Amino acid sequence: MAAEIVNPRSDSATDNNPDAVFALHRGGKMAIQATVPVNDKDDLSLAYTPGVAKVCTAIAEQPELVNEYTWKSNVVAVVTDGTAVLGLGDIGPEASLPVMEGKAILFKQFGGVDAVPIALATKDTDEIVETVIRLAPSFGGVNLEDISAPRCFEIERRLQEALDIPIFHDDQHGTAIVTLAALRNAAKLTGRTLGDLRAVIAGAGAAGIAIAKILVDAGIGDVCVTDRKGVVSADRTDLTDVKAEIAGLTNKTNQTGTLEEALAGADVFIGVSGGTVAEEAVATMAKDAFVFAMANPNPEVHPDVAHKYAAVVATGRSDFPNQINNVLAFPGIFAGAFKVRASRITENMKIAAADAIAGVVGDDELTADYVIPSPFDVRVAEAVATAVAAAAKADGVARLA
Repeated sequence: MAAEIVNPRSDSATDNNPDAVFALHRGGKMAIQATVPVNDKDDLSLAYTPGVAKVCTAIAEQPELVNEYTWKSNVVAVVTDGTAVLGLGDIGPEASLPVMEGKAILFKQFGGVDAVPIALATKDTDEIVETVIRLAPSFGGVNLEDISAPRCFEIERRLQEALDIPIFHDDQHGTAIVTLAALRNAAKLTGRTLGDLRAVIAGAGAAGIAIAKILVDAGIGDVCVTDRKGVVSADRTDLTDVKAEIAGLTNKTNQTGTLEEALAGADVFIGVSGGTVAEEAVATMAKDAFVFAMANPNPEVHPDVAHKYAAVVATGRSDFPNQINNVLAFPGIFAGAFKVRASRITENMKIAAADAIAGVVGDDELTADYVIPSPFDVRVAEAVATAVAAAAKADGVARLA
């Protein structure tokens, strides 16, 4: 049964009652809770000294036991430097904490995974990498959050090279996974496959690059990425290393020029830029096009405009149908990785997660306003966890059967 969409265009609770936001956040949104009793001296002797020494000695002798006798194997470090927080930009580590706390409670609520917010007082790539490596013995995985591009790419790569636990930059891969899921179902709804589609992505930051990569891996017909200067094409001489790499993987039809020019005849628009696309450009897209305008709070194309020309419209907002929301992905991804104690999150695990999210929407439920499940659909996290665990085993990165 399709998840109910309540008042899809009503004003949000934060608009109607801003004081409620501060009341909810007072004192923070999370706390540490014991899972064992400490009510008398016997409890104390087991949970702490002298009993704890036996467990410490056992782990010292067999380090892998840390996963069995501590919380390590089910806890994520949510790490940020506060440089790219939501739509607020570089607001600093302290101001990022409400978001990181929110992320942590979403891990627990939707995936049953414990998470700890860690906001770092540095923007230096080397210092971030070194700090996380030193913190790693306490955690089973690391979720990088709201770290600006292009540093985020190098930080994730170096951490995964150095550590044997999953490293996942959600702003990249969470967005990409949910976008792929929605696109698969939109294609199915209109009688097409990914291979039939040409997509144009507005935005060459963390999300745009990751979306392009996962679409290529999943078999998109063609995709090109655009930045402020137009199409990211191999003939440009001003590209960063990351953009040069993506230029070599995409744009089979050798598109050049502006975003608006690239949209002519395109089947898909994916917006992760925060800019605005003129209605005249949207009107030049192919018949039965898809418009995924995901900038918050103002989509690149307003849904009312997009619906004039597109068969399926998605946004990043909760007050319109088809919300591309990362919470559909990251809780189940880490739950699945932890289930088999995976050493990393592979590209196949990401695609498996996208397929699982798409599969929650049954063929008989699929409509233009329902190509992606609700974040509150209880089926999602378990479906994602199961698919991710299976893909980890298939890729040889699982350490538990």
